[in-house]
Amino acid sequence: MRNPSSEKVVNMVMMGLMTCLVIVATMFIKIPIPMTSGYVHLGDSMIFLSVLILGKKNGSIAAGVGSAMGDILGGYAIWAPWTLVIKFVMGWILGIFVERFEKKGTIVGMTVAGAEMTAGYYVASSFLYGSWIVTLADIPWNIGQFVVGMIIAGVLYEALVKTPAKKYFVN
Repeated sequence: MRNPSSEKVVNMVMMGLMTCLVIVATMFIKIPIPMTSGYVHLGDSMIFLSVLILGKKNGSIAAGVGSAMGDILGGYAIWAPWTLVIKFVMGWILGIFVERFEKKGTIVGMTVAGAEMTAGYYVASSFLYGSWIVTLADIPWNIGQFVVGMIIAGVLYEALVKTPAKKYFVN
């Protein structure tokens, strides 16, 4: 017999855990980009993993909030509103593909979500820095970031589904 109250607690704990993993992977595992004031990080791997584990809604919330908090706590608060939206939408896009195409949609969903993230940060950078040309330098770095994130998330997810933790996953 299912206990709805217990399920809500597990969902909240899982969402909090994934939000924290996004924050940590964004803040503490980063590589500065030489020609800009930005950096690349492993947060996208936890964003993708959040959606794969928690589903579209909760995974997207963990993605957006965790990434924005990573910006705020990491000294990049000016980026937090942009990041909240860009990373939430990134998670939502992946969630749509996973819901619609199940496992077959994961790689395509991650790719489309990563493209949205790359385009979103290009637009945000262009507004913040006042140049649509200079910010073109960020694009390859953002592509590399989400591709590495895809690989790490895929490996972690495949390992985690073989553990007892799988019973807590939405997908």
